[in-house]
Formats: sequence, structure tokens, C-alpha cells
Amino acid sequence: MSQVHYTACPVCGGTQIRPVFSAKDYTVSGELFPIVECGSCTLRFTQDVPDQDAIGPYYKSEDYISHSNTSKGLVSRMYQKVRSRTMQQKAALVEKYTHLQKGHLLDLGCGTGTFLNTMQGRGWKVTGLEPDADARRMAAQLYQLEVSPSHELFRLEKAQFDAVTLWHVLEHVHELNDYINRLKEILKPGGVLFIAVPNYTSRDAATYQQYWAAYDVPRHLYHFSPRAMQVLMERHGFRIEKLLPMWYDSFYVSLLSSKYKSGSTRFVGAGLHGLASNINAAGNTKECSSVIYVIKKKP
Repeated sequence: MSQVHYTACPVCGGTQIRPVFSAKDYTVSGELFPIVECGSCTLRFTQDVPDQDAIGPYYKSEDYISHSNTSKGLVSRMYQKVRSRTMQQKAALVEKYTHLQKGHLLDLGCGTGTFLNTMQGRGWKVTGLEPDADARRMAAQLYQLEVSPSHELFRLEKAQFDAVTLWHVLEHVHELNDYINRLKEILKPGGVLFIAVPNYTSRDAATYQQYWAAYDVPRHLYHFSPRAMQVLMERHGFRIEKLLPMWYDSFYVSLLSSKYKSGSTRFVGAGLHGLASNINAAGNTKECSSVIYVIKKKP
């Protein structure tokens, strides 16, 4: 298997890289992967990950909810129930920050098409890209959506989208800097980029350490801090307009993390850890378990 071994930070190019710990793939393989941190921009990233051609099998699990749409197990059922609510919240955010009730939206890494379906139902023209063929087929079955493979990103016309969304997607992208450059090209003048990613500087991440489910190795290649995201965006001519919290994520991630750490889900303890994380982040979104970054091109 071909692997990616970084000798420099993929965000800032810094070479001051220190090991943090190794995390286990609890979803598919059971393998351990080292996580390292850049001493300059504070990005953490997974070392020795499978390359783009070899990563596919690590997504093949019913437990990978965004691709399988499974409702198997209590945690998965809770995820599905919460997702129906968060879809409408995300749609409202897109309309608020684009100042549009209708427009053209690209959802990159759209999974089984749930958000695309939500936006289309609100009158938006939608385009979806997704690397997983099974998820694309499910989008067609569930919502009659024609979703294309992610490499089609580089064939899209420039300046055509009012909004581009990546909901927990950027951490999966091997061609990180190429993608950011391309997103800049396809946004219309005044268009808005929405990126949601886990935040390893959150309290729940500190609580669970290497068992924190949002490390999700090796599928998560990068583990962003707010500083690392700011450095990445500035390097590509973007500016971060707003940071928004994702309050549900601390609970979902804590439930999974408790299972990884102890072997079974500790509902009460995990719930308290999720709540403590949110209380800690109440006055500072930069410490939320997951963060939505609202981003625009610099003038």
C-alpha cells in the first residue's frame, strides 16, 4: 500500500513537526496511525496515511454513517434524528451569509445527498460531488440526485457558485492546496465558502486524547485548529468572516469516544463531557468541538 509521509506541514510548509500520539482506526482496520503537530501553524495531521488510490477500503463500513445512511445502533439513530434538524440550520446559514433566498450551490463531499436535497427543496440550483460510488448511487435512489465524482471539481466552470459547502469534508482531501485554489476559482464574486471541521483544541478533544473520535484515522488526514485554518485560508487569498459553533458535535463525538476508550458507550459520562465542552466554548467559538468557518475571497 502506498502511503503519504509528510516531511513538512501541508498547510504552512513548516518543518518543525513533533509527534503527539498514535490513534487507532476503530471503524475499519484496527490499525494505529501517528498524529503529528506543526510547531508553526499548529495543524495536526495523520502521518503515513494511505494515498488517494489506496484510501477507499477504509471507508467501507456500515458504521461510516455519511456514506451508508445506516440507522443501525442507538448512536447512529441519534445521529440521523439530529441530522434532519441540522440540515435546515445549515440551509438557513447559507441563505443568511449569502444574502440570497435562491442561488447556485455546490456541496463538495455531499455523501448521500441529504443537504443537496434540502437546498433543492428551498429553490436552490444544486451541484453535488462525492468520491464514493456507493454514496452517489444512494443519492440517486433516495433523492433522484445526479451526483458526480469529486475529481469533476477541476472541470467545473469558473465563477459559477454563490455558495460552496464542505461539511466535514476538508479533513479528508488529499489534494488540500489544489482544492482550496480551485474553490477560489469557482466561487462567484461575493460568493461564500462554508467549511465545517472538527476542532482538536476543544475540551472534549483534550478529555479523550487519542481516543477522540474526531481524529477518525486514517480517513481524517488533517486535524485543524482555528489558527491552522486561518493560515490556510490567508495563504490562498481568503479571509474568515465568521466562526460558528456546531453544538451537537460534542455530544456525538463524546459518545463515540467513550466507546473507543472503554469498550462500551458511557452515555451519562459522555453526555456530561459533551455538555462541559459546550459550556467551555460558550464564550469562545474557537474552542467548540466542531466549527463552521464562513469564508470569502479577499478583495
